[in-house]
Amino acid sequence: MPDYQSQEFLFQRIKELLPPHASLVDMVAETLHISSDSSYRRIRGETPLVLDEARELCQHFKLSLDQILNVKGGATMFQTVRVDTKSYNYGKYLAGLIAQVEYAGSFIHKEIIYMTKDMVLFHNFYYRPLIAFRYFFWMKSIVQDPEFADKGFEFSVLSEEIENLSQKLVMAYNKIPSTEIWNTECINAAISQIEFYKESGLFASSKDIKTVYEALEETVIHLKNEVECGTKFMPGENPESKKSNFRFFYNRIILGDNTIMVVTDRVKTTFINYDVLNYMTTQDESFCNPCYDDLHKMMKKSTQISQTSEKQRNIFFGILLNKIKDRKKNL
Repeated sequence: MPDYQSQEFLFQRIKELLPPHASLVDMVAETLHISSDSSYRRIRGETPLVLDEARELCQHFKLSLDQILNVKGGATMFQTVRVDTKSYNYGKYLAGLIAQVEYAGSFIHKEIIYMTKDMVLFHNFYYRPLIAFRYFFWMKSIVQDPEFADKGFEFSVLSEEIENLSQKLVMAYNKIPSTEIWNTECINAAISQIEFYKESGLFASSKDIKTVYEALEETVIHLKNEVECGTKFMPGENPESKKSNFRFFYNRIILGDNTIMVVTDRVKTTFINYDVLNYMTTQDESFCNPCYDDLHKMMKKSTQISQTSEKQRNIFFGILLNKIKDRKKNL
């Protein structure tokens, strides 16, 4: 490394990323394939890291080598996750999200802040008919899996594995304190997808369309109950047995975007959603800190309707539910 301050900073950043029980010495030794003693010497600065070692550590812990070397220029390094039909299929995508959410949950202090222009991803996974429809839509129209090319929608398309992974993901999310920032337009994409498939003749019957709309309606009602209680829980669970861990803001200013920030006592991680399912992530402080501030500014401009503001809460969810009811009338 060009200077020992950069080396010290690198190991400090790695230490911040590790869960409390993990050993920095062991993780560095394992990553670089060196002895524990050699790892100690590098961490203490007695042995300088060579460039290949710094690159290996940055790749393993998803850090920006430019940032470590203090290179200027305003660039931010992101890691990308893209669903495909070969190397990273939808099942692996869900498993990867579960691992990330559970990892965040391993810290003492943690929070997920989610500003959305669509339905928050996790809220798609409460009821089987909606899980099945969203899965089918994503595979056919977004991922364009060849296996779905000539298929019409059937509930049987949802495998037990995908259903279990979907619900495991939302259960992991429910354990973490979170703040969501919604607009009344957030449900429009889900409705548009149902309508598009209805007009395209991809539903077997109007009964199936109604079933999907009813699952979407149940999802919104369940979300309203979570917001009222200020806690996240699965359908059928007693919210009184859960800790208060859910803040919900009604944003009437802008539609915004799908930005998710995971904050722990070690580090901030920003997730930027693109192309519906795919996302990119960074832990670059020069990007995450202003993003964190912007999210809090948006909260101040929005109305908190969780556990308070009953009138505004009823207005917000009334708008969402009326959009679904209007569509059901046309079936």
